[in-house]
Amino acid sequence: MTRQELRVYVLAHRGDDEAIEALIKRGNPNSPKFRFPKTDEDLREMDAILQRKLGSSGEAV
Repeated sequence: MTRQELRVYVLAHRGDDEAIEALIKRGNPNSPKFRFPKTDEDLREMDAILQRKLGSSGEAV
């Protein structure tokens, strides 16, 4: 079953916890990938990315 087929199944069968878990484990192949920060500069860059995504108030948008 493709990811899209599984997604359609989960939407039609919202009580099927195993199907939901399988969909979550597959992840989204189109989501951006961020490398793990290894240096102080990497940490600052990651902080800047998070601040942009969360906004200046620190709340999710």
